[in-house]
Amino acid sequence: MAATLSLFVFVFSLPRMVFSIPTFTKIPFPPKAFGGESIAFEPVGGAFYTGVADGRILKYQAPDGFTDFAFTTPTRSKAVCDGTTNLDLGPICRRTFGLALHYATRQLYIADAYSGLLVVGPNGRLATQLATGAEGQAFHFLDGLDVDQGTGVVYFTDASGVYDFRTIVKLNITNDSTGRLLSYNPRSSQVTVLLRNLTGPAGVAISVDSSFLLVSEFTGNRTLKYWLRGPRANSFDIINFQAKPHNIKRNPGLLQTFWEAAIITRQPAGTPVPIGQRISAFGAVLDTISFEAQYSTTPISEVQPFGGAL
Repeated sequence: MAATLSLFVFVFSLPRMVFSIPTFTKIPFPPKAFGGESIAFEPVGGAFYTGVADGRILKYQAPDGFTDFAFTTPTRSKAVCDGTTNLDLGPICRRTFGLALHYATRQLYIADAYSGLLVVGPNGRLATQLATGAEGQAFHFLDGLDVDQGTGVVYFTDASGVYDFRTIVKLNITNDSTGRLLSYNPRSSQVTVLLRNLTGPAGVAISVDSSFLLVSEFTGNRTLKYWLRGPRANSFDIINFQAKPHNIKRNPGLLQTFWEAAIITRQPAGTPVPIGQRISAFGAVLDTISFEAQYSTTPISEVQPFGGAL
C-alpha cells in the first residue's frame, strides 16, 4: 500500500459475481507514513487505528485526520524511524501488523512483528508487552489478530518459527510451515498454542457466536476453520482454496460471513490481481471484488466492513 488508506462504499450484487466498485475514496496518510496494514475501528464514531511501516500506530479521527497514537518499544527513535521503510531497521523501529480493539475495556491489542503481543489503553503512547513467545519458542513474526468481545481472549498468528519480517521473501519461497495459531487469556496471562505447522498464517477472525475461528494461510494458499467449541473443538477443517488469502475480518451482523483480502492469478500470463472476497463459514465464495483498477498488481492487506462501507 502506498501513502494512502483506501475506503469505498459498495452495494452488494449477485453471489459469486465479480464486480467493480461504484465509489472509491482515499484517505491520505500524513507525510512520512507508509504501508498501512490492518485497521481497528472504534465501535461508534468512525475513528480507527492502523500500524505503518516505521513502527508507529496512527489514529484517524475526522475531521482532524491522522495523529501519532502509540508505539511498541521504549527505545524507538523518531529521528531514526519516522518515515523509514528500511526493513533492516525493523528491530529498532518495530512493525505493527494485526490490531483489534476490545470494546468493553477500550484496550487495543497489537501483533507486532518484532515486539510480540502488546496492548495499549485509550490514551495511547507506549504499549505494554504481554508475550514474546509460547512453549519455549520465541515469536518470529506476529501477523493477524482478533479479540473475542465476550471473553476478552485474544487470538493471533505467528507467521513463522524461523523467518522474521526482514526475510519474508524466504518465508514465501521455501513454503515454510512453522507458523502457529495462538491465544492469550488476559485473566490468566496464559498463551496457548492452538495449531502448529501452518504455512504462512496471516489473518484470523472469530465467529459471531465464538464457536470457531477462520485462519488464512497466505503461503499455503488456503483458509482453515478451527473449532473452539462443540464436538469438533480443537480440530480444524480446510474450507477454501479459492485464492491466496491475507487478512480476514468478520462481517457485522448475525450472519456468519467474512471478508478476506486475497490475490488471484490471471492466466495465461500469471498476472496477480488483488481482490476482496466475502466467504461463508463453510468457505463458499459469496462475492468477489476486483481492486485491479485501483491497485493494478499491488497486493492489498485487508478488506473490512464498517458503517455500510468496506
